[in-house]
Amino acid sequence: MHVPDGFINAPTSAAAGVVAAGALTVSLRGARRELDERTAPLAGLVAAFIFAVQMLNFPVAAGTSGHLLGGALAAILVGPCTGVLCVSVVLLMQGILFADGGLTALGVNITDMAITTTVVAYAVFRGLVKVLPRRRRSVTVASFAAALLSVPAAAVVFTLIYAIGGTTDVSIGKVATAMIGVHVLIGIGEAAITALTVGAVIAVRPDLVYGARGLQQRLKLRVNGELVDAPAAAPAPVPTAARSHRRLWITGLVTSLVLAGFVSFYASASPDGLEKVAHDHGIDKKEERHASAGSPLAGYGVKDVSDARLSGGLAGVIGVGTTVVAGSTVFWVLRRRRTAVSAAASGPSTSRAA
Repeated sequence: MHVPDGFINAPTSAAAGVVAAGALTVSLRGARRELDERTAPLAGLVAAFIFAVQMLNFPVAAGTSGHLLGGALAAILVGPCTGVLCVSVVLLMQGILFADGGLTALGVNITDMAITTTVVAYAVFRGLVKVLPRRRRSVTVASFAAALLSVPAAAVVFTLIYAIGGTTDVSIGKVATAMIGVHVLIGIGEAAITALTVGAVIAVRPDLVYGARGLQQRLKLRVNGELVDAPAAAPAPVPTAARSHRRLWITGLVTSLVLAGFVSFYASASPDGLEKVAHDHGIDKKEERHASAGSPLAGYGVKDVSDARLSGGLAGVIGVGTTVVAGSTVFWVLRRRRTAVSAAASGPSTSRAA
């Protein structure tokens, strides 16, 4: 789904850039409300995990592969606004370091892969958890459905953008049919990865899953024939919670490094959904050379390293490390900003009370 330079004309790319910039501005403000001392470190890890899993192309049909987009996963784990930022960080790292997704098309890619998938997925997810039983399993089921629908939604948005500013004369009906058809299949893989990941996290630390907040039902006790709320359980001691949080973070980082550095070598080499459709229907006739084509990591390999396995593995490890550092820095700054704003807001009232 990474749109290269040359697929979309300059005016439309610029307009998509404006839309993306506006959405990122809103997301930066919204993320300050979503992030706290528990979720801010997790957000940087989510970005790195999405980067790693996007290297694992899986076969779908007729010589076509797909990979995780990640919007649904990020939105459910850390919140929709933070999720948009997570996927955007991944897209920025991929475009600059690995020549994956055009730089002039960055606004198109953020609009399509970060904003569309996150907004659609979270809307579907919230709608489902309101009607499903208030259980952890319902969060996993809703995650599957949300991720499944988010991928063809991104295909629809790409088709609309192409209808407005495509650089080749291809029937929009053909583009829509091909894009939506293949991305429905890719959505099944996206749904499975998202549900498994959300289920794994919620089994260990349900308090860290943004989408599961407020779904816990209070235990009821029968007293004198009436049902009353049981006393809230005492919170876990801070050192224990901190150790659990650190263990989850380390496990997630190691998993991301293994996926990107080793498992990615066995990923499908077939073109992904957009590449296949573009080649079959001539959308790629005016594709331009990537501005970062000379990057030492272009194509997810390390320049001058002849061994393909080693080259790809090193590139994956570098990508995960760079993404987790970039993402964690962004979310740490936002969390500090939230703390500063909260302190400033409480200052005057504290002074008046004194």
